[in-house]
Formats: sequence, structure tokens, C-alpha cells
Amino acid sequence: MGNEAAEKTEEATERRRQKERERGNVSKSKDMDAALVMTACIGLIAIFGKNMMNTIKSMMIETFAHLNPTELNVDNVMGVLFPYFQYLGYIVLPFFVLLVIFTIFIIRFDVGHVFSLEKIKFNLENLSPRRMMNNAKRIFNPFEPRTMVEFAKSILKILIVGACGYSAISSRKADLMGLVGLETPLAIHIILSIMVNMIINMCLAMLVLGYIDKKYQNYEYEKSIKMTKQEVKDEQKDTEGDPKIKARIRSIQMQMARQRMMSSVPSADVVVTNPTHYSVAIKYDKTKAPAPIVVAKGVDYLAFQIREIAKENGVPIVENRPVARALYNNVPIDGVIPSDLYVAVAEILAFVYKQKNSEN
Repeated sequence: MGNEAAEKTEEATERRRQKERERGNVSKSKDMDAALVMTACIGLIAIFGKNMMNTIKSMMIETFAHLNPTELNVDNVMGVLFPYFQYLGYIVLPFFVLLVIFTIFIIRFDVGHVFSLEKIKFNLENLSPRRMMNNAKRIFNPFEPRTMVEFAKSILKILIVGACGYSAISSRKADLMGLVGLETPLAIHIILSIMVNMIINMCLAMLVLGYIDKKYQNYEYEKSIKMTKQEVKDEQKDTEGDPKIKARIRSIQMQMARQRMMSSVPSADVVVTNPTHYSVAIKYDKTKAPAPIVVAKGVDYLAFQIREIAKENGVPIVENRPVARALYNNVPIDGVIPSDLYVAVAEILAFVYKQKNSEN
């Protein structure tokens, strides 16, 4: 297995990445998500907190100011308090709705658009005793490499975040020591200020750790989806086709095109030759093209076959080396001859037509 892992030296292809996303295997950082969600939660509290506390305070004052203990009993206590719980729900609900929306956007930002049925598909193999034992070993085995790494990361995160929070408190020791004897509102204001500094420091630490963890998760993900050279070759065969099969298909296509070309030679008006190496069959039909077209061409053995078919079908053969070379090199099959060859080809066709008329 070590040799197999060592062979995975090739970067994952786009197709491999797409398949992994379809399976739900993406790079994701729980630390980054947790840090962003915590930051969003604190931000929402900062925005709505004061209004929420004032509303709750007014509601509680209104509730207990008009509450008559003699009217309360086991039967109607919930009926008396339900309107206030409902009112409290109206206050808190927008906060949680916005938090859920922020959480969805944060997860989408981390992993992108991913919807995989394989992640939620029920698999009986997961309930097999062997699979469950292996999972239990991975979870509870303290010497399992991944477990040790995650444990070390957790301890390190707690120490760093705790140290950042403690630094905010230690920098305000003088204010804490001076709380003795202060009026309650002023003391609460100082305590809240220290707590705000502590939360900000801890959030910043979590964001930095989340960013580092995201980079680490990206590295681990890229390493996990690397491919062997053979896997890359197999994928290219799947996407582009086996080179041998493609070569065979091209060969068949060329053979069919050659047969179709040869079938056009009997209808040609003339075959211009080199005389041995090049052969070009020309046909002129003014109802189909404004100028003569090349219906077949070839060199060496193919040129010989064109001449033989022309002889068998009584197609005139004219030797003209420069015209034959020019037509072969510049005009494709079923292509119209260029204007600079009009005169030369016209002279050849005129000679052929004159010769046919004299024979008739």
C-alpha cells in the first residue's frame, strides 16, 4: 500500500475533481466554519443585542408589574405566560433566522455548491461488525496518526484562543482591581468592555487558526486525490478513447474517404499527371460550381490507381507536371481550383474537349 501511495505523484485532473465533488468529497475546514459562524453570531448580537435586551426588559417589567399571584394556579399558568413567550419568540426568531442564513452562506463559501446523494444514501456495509470495529478503533485509538494530529490541534487551539482571551483580561487588570467601591452601572460597563475586548481577541485568534486549518485541509485534500500515472492514462482513454481504437477508426475513415474519392474518378473530365508520382482528377460542371473542382488526387501508388481507373473508364490523361503539383498541394478534395490556375486548367480542358470532338 505504501508503494501505491508513493506512485500517486500526478495532480488530480478536472474529471477526477468533478467525480470527487459528486461523491461529496471536498476540502472543508470545520475550524474556519466555526470561527466565521462565531464571528457572525457576535456581530448579530452587537447589532440587535441592545434592542433585544431593552425589549425583554420592558416585557419583563410589564409582565411582573401586572401579575397577580392570587390569580395564578396550575390550570392557567401557561395561559397567562404564553403571550409573553410568544412575544419573546418574535424578538429572538429574527436573530436565529439571520444566523442560519449566515451559516448557510459560510458553508457555501467554504465548500462551494455540493449536493451528493452518496453521503445520505443508506449503506448496509456501514452496519457490518467489521466496519463498526474499524471505526471504533480509529476513534478510540489514541495512537492512530489522524487521531493524534486532531488531538494535538485541539489542545493547541484551546491554548492559543485561551491565551488571546487572557491577554485581553490581563491588560485591564488595573480596571478590574478598581471595580471595588464603584457604582454598579459603571462596574457593569467596565466588565462588559473587558468582555468585548476578550471576545474580539478570541474571535481574531479563531479566524487566524481557521485560515491556517483551511490551508492545511486543502493540502490534505489535494494529496488525497492525487493520481498515479496509470490512472491518468486510463482516464485519458475513457475521455478521449483508446489510441489504438482511435487509430483504427481514422484508418477506416481514410479508407472510406479513399473509396469515395476513387468512385468519382470515372466521372472526371481529365486526370492531370506528373506523370508517375502525382495524379489529379478534375471535373467541371458549371451548374454545381463556377470553376472546375478536384474530385480525386494522390501520389505514388494512389496516383497509379487513379490513372488505372481513368484508363478503364476512358477518362483522358494529360501530363503537366507543374499543374499536377500545384493542384495536389493547393486544392483539397471537392475543392474549387484557385484563380491563378484558371488559365492552365482551361487550356487542359480545352485540349481534352477538342480531342473528344475530333474523335466523335
